[in-house]
Amino acid sequence: MTVPVELNVEDTRWGDLVPLADAAVDATLRHLGHDPTGFAVSVLACDDTRIRALNARFRGQDKATNVLSWPAEDLSSDIDGANPAPPDPGAPDDPVELGDIALAHETCAREAAEQGKRLKDHATHLVVHSVLHLLGYDHERPADAHLMEETETLILAQMGIADPYAGLDGPIDGTEP
Repeated sequence: MTVPVELNVEDTRWGDLVPLADAAVDATLRHLGHDPTGFAVSVLACDDTRIRALNARFRGQDKATNVLSWPAEDLSSDIDGANPAPPDPGAPDDPVELGDIALAHETCAREAAEQGKRLKDHATHLVVHSVLHLLGYDHERPADAHLMEETETLILAQMGIADPYAGLDGPIDGTEP
């Protein structure tokens, strides 16, 4: 059994994201030693218009971005490069909500095309990246960024997806370096 992913599809161009989101969330939690059955994540599959409004409202940036995440709890470490605090799991019949993720179709599709990647692989990376944010990982400080990127790369490799940072410069989620 995998982690419960609640998917809200506002933009049907995403198709069925449930298998992709389930696999990405499950792989991330398992890689970090967590039982996925004790956690839940909500994913909004939207368009650039919707994510732009969310980005303006929650981050004060009036522009579209590829992905946003809202952790239910701050698990981040005060020490640059240290692992975040582990979340307390729930039970399969009462999982703990890790938080919410929103993906914007146009931006994700454009980035995938520009980077020569399959949209499915790019979206999987963005879900893994966002789940790590929900778990307290970040890329604001240098050692934190290294830890997060290294963790993402290992998880994606286990899923058969190439290093998403090869040839890129900077974070992938629209935040400023």
